[in-house]
Amino acid sequence: VAGHATVKMSDLRRAFEAAGCKSVRTYIQSGNVLFESPARTAAALTRRIEARRLGLLGGRAIVVYRTAHELQKTAKAAPFKNVRAGAEVKLYVAFLLHEPRRKPRLPLVSPKEGLEVVAMKGLEAFIVSRKVKRRFGHPNLLIEKELGVPATTRNWTTVSKMVELLQ
Repeated sequence: VAGHATVKMSDLRRAFEAAGCKSVRTYIQSGNVLFESPARTAAALTRRIEARRLGLLGGRAIVVYRTAHELQKTAKAAPFKNVRAGAEVKLYVAFLLHEPRRKPRLPLVSPKEGLEVVAMKGLEAFIVSRKVKRRFGHPNLLIEKELGVPATTRNWTTVSKMVELLQ
């Protein structure tokens, strides 16, 4: 949704249920949805979910889909072992919709935004954000601009919590 519209998580859960998903749960008010679905292709499921979300948003709804296994693999692969999050540093992962048209040379740095893409693994980009002039930059804008691909970015704490909820 990325600030373009407000969607109640209860409405989002119902949209996923209407698309055929089971055991639907949302995590915080940012569009994170955990669910079970019958064995179908991810592309077909994504199209059904996008169609349901379209009605909620009144416009195009991009769904970035990851299986439980893929999310767990992302959590294990995190290159943040030498970086501590805190009041001046936040850690993010950007989930790309598809392969980027161009692969950046890493680290990809935006000093003005205090952002550094420290690694890319599969369809994920790992980002360190440092506070600049009392604010944090916008990692999703950097990713979409530099990689030329739609993405959704989540704080590392959110990703870790979602992995916990899967167990």
